[in-house]
Amino acid sequence: MTEQSRRLVLAQRPSGMVDDTIVRVETVDVPEPGPGEAVVRVSHLSIDPTIRTWMDDAPGYLPPIEIDAVIRSGGLGTVVASQNDHFPVGATIFGMVGWQDHAVLDDTPGAGQVVPDGMDPTAVLSVFGVTGMTAYFGLLDIGQPKEGDTVVVSGAAGATGSVVGQIAKIKGAANVVGIAGGPEKCAWLVDELGFDAAIDYKAGPVGPQLRKLCPDGIDIYFDNVGGEILDACLANLALNARIVCCGAISAYNDRGDAPGLKNYFSLITRRARMEGFLILDFQDRFAEAQGDLFGWVLDGKIKHAVHVVDGLEHAPDALNLLFTGGNTGKVIVAL
Repeated sequence: MTEQSRRLVLAQRPSGMVDDTIVRVETVDVPEPGPGEAVVRVSHLSIDPTIRTWMDDAPGYLPPIEIDAVIRSGGLGTVVASQNDHFPVGATIFGMVGWQDHAVLDDTPGAGQVVPDGMDPTAVLSVFGVTGMTAYFGLLDIGQPKEGDTVVVSGAAGATGSVVGQIAKIKGAANVVGIAGGPEKCAWLVDELGFDAAIDYKAGPVGPQLRKLCPDGIDIYFDNVGGEILDACLANLALNARIVCCGAISAYNDRGDAPGLKNYFSLITRRARMEGFLILDFQDRFAEAQGDLFGWVLDGKIKHAVHVVDGLEHAPDALNLLFTGGNTGKVIVAL
């Protein structure tokens, strides 16, 4: 009997949270590799906010996921059959595997990367993976931190934000303030990760707390959420501030209703810079970042947390955690 494989496909475009009307489970035969291809048995999925944006029929840096296509996602797996010398049987591969038990990777440059033996898969998908790369290049290349800076990070208890704050301290920031939801997350940022302070956005308006904790203004704001929190930070910029636009998770589920910014004129009066970036722009420098991150983790200067959800069928629930605030650190699905 032919071995079967599950896959989760996009049944229709979502208008809010993802549920079982949006994603459909299908069962297919395990594929065979063609010339230059390898079949990977997926073991872990990286759950990132951008997956939700790919489900919309809207322009982006990658095309939308087509209806009836497998949900696009990065992840890890083991090669079980191969006609590709770069991906031998038994190797662990990181690539765009999608929400499925088995994926086919070809010899397209960048399609997959062999992971060294002995690496913790959760670390590969978090601090040493795309989220770590995003924190590293977003802060260092776009934010350009200077000794003594005040750095504010939204979504600070998430996979990227938590690493951003720790790198900022490594680079000499005098005051690192995280914005997160709930007292437990805020305590984790300060007590475990070394942030100087944390703001619980669920406990009241962010603006007054920013003015209290950042009396000389914000030199770098690393934005993961957009919306009202971005607007509050715009109102409290220091001279020549840098705003790193990494994500806008507050608007991903209601794109048409996103409010406009009231305080954008601060960019003029404070002579500030606001810049977006994509981690794809830095692929040729990943080894540089991974080397620094590995050293910092080894020295105990960077800690990371993961939130593991078991079961491919629970991937939609795992994605929704990013929008409900039900996670601390990187969300990963273990198949």
